[in-house]
Amino acid sequence: MLKAKAQKYYKITAYGCQMNEHDAEVLAGQLQEQNYLPTDDEATADLIILITCAVREHAEQRVYGKIGELYRLKQENPNLILAVGGCMSQQMEVAKKMKQRFPYLDIIFGTHNLVNFPELLRAASDGQETVLEILDKEGSLVEQLPRVRQDGLKAWTTIMYGCNNFCTYCIVPYVRGRERSRQPASILAEIEDLVSRGYQEVTLLGQNVNSYGKDLHDDYDFAALLRAVNDTGINRIRFMTSHPKDISPRLITAMAECENVMEHLHLPVQSGSSRILQSMNRRYTRERYLELVREIRTAIPDIALTTDIIVGFPGETEQDFEDTLSLMEAVRYDAAFTFAYSPRGGTPAAKMLEQVADAVSKERLQRLNELQARISMERNQELISSEQQILVEGPSKNDPSRLTGRTRGNKLVHFVGSEHLIGKIVRVRITQAQTWNLLGELI
Repeated sequence: MLKAKAQKYYKITAYGCQMNEHDAEVLAGQLQEQNYLPTDDEATADLIILITCAVREHAEQRVYGKIGELYRLKQENPNLILAVGGCMSQQMEVAKKMKQRFPYLDIIFGTHNLVNFPELLRAASDGQETVLEILDKEGSLVEQLPRVRQDGLKAWTTIMYGCNNFCTYCIVPYVRGRERSRQPASILAEIEDLVSRGYQEVTLLGQNVNSYGKDLHDDYDFAALLRAVNDTGINRIRFMTSHPKDISPRLITAMAECENVMEHLHLPVQSGSSRILQSMNRRYTRERYLELVREIRTAIPDIALTTDIIVGFPGETEQDFEDTLSLMEAVRYDAAFTFAYSPRGGTPAAKMLEQVADAVSKERLQRLNELQARISMERNQELISSEQQILVEGPSKNDPSRLTGRTRGNKLVHFVGSEHLIGKIVRVRITQAQTWNLLGELI
């Protein structure tokens, strides 16, 4: 009598951006097609996958630390398969370094190898040496890959891959490839399927969504896609990330006219100094960015703006930094993701002279964060007594007696309510403002 095959389990950890979260969903779909089941317990997993980020040095160090931690599990269970993918692995010199430093890794694969991961898994299961597979170039887009989405309420939908911008500090174009837009029909079919399954919100993803369609040869741009998604019936539409140089009047008008497009725009500025922006190869000036903000707020007065900012970029003087502070005061962002510059090997900025001392960068970052915290609090206080539409996501992590959800402007709101409201859109009156969230009561 044949012995029943033991059930196998996998655990995937994704670091960094939403594109890595998307990759994790695809890998989960592939594995579940092979009868693997998910687990949160690494000790019971037969396969552990780390999807890595190469944008910040801190993210890389976290990955190396995690790989080191997994050595104990590998010793306890030699049949455990350890796989490392993502943007760190896509850099061949980094992949080779990982193979040498961590010889117990079973699979090292790049961002372009996602489609053939099942083949790599079979090779690792059959062999004794590390399977290292890094495609140099992106292949053609493959549609209808299996996916396991994180919940039944909100979903990511990738509309394009890669980036053509080559900002001097950024490794993304080298590890994600050039821009490739998905066909509109495939995107819309995916979103219509989400609607049929009860999803309330979709976030359209791309390294630069504003340049969507430039490679489609039929004058179909992101504004046209946004209007088409608005017609699918999905209740809430968000998108990220936007490059300021590619925001067109057509896009601003579409955002203003489409009822289901949320009043939130993530618009990375990176620096408030035109001199530093030029050194970063951002291809807009401080003045153009501020003009763009005025155009957006004229068309959508209640829009919430968030941004990314890097301090301590090579050559940044105190005056350049003061320009960033004054731009923050002028724009009054609702929130900002702030970073101290760290050199990324293979990028032009890593070779620039006048690297800013770490102590200076850290001091500037602290001042920047203090300013943004004040502005965020003031922006939130402006919402007290207002009525907001909230998509109820579930119990609050910090206070399970309250529900939590987000406004159309992507503000986190906590309020008292019954769990039967989870997944619904409700109206809440804001009663109290905190720096990073709001408190309210059901109307």
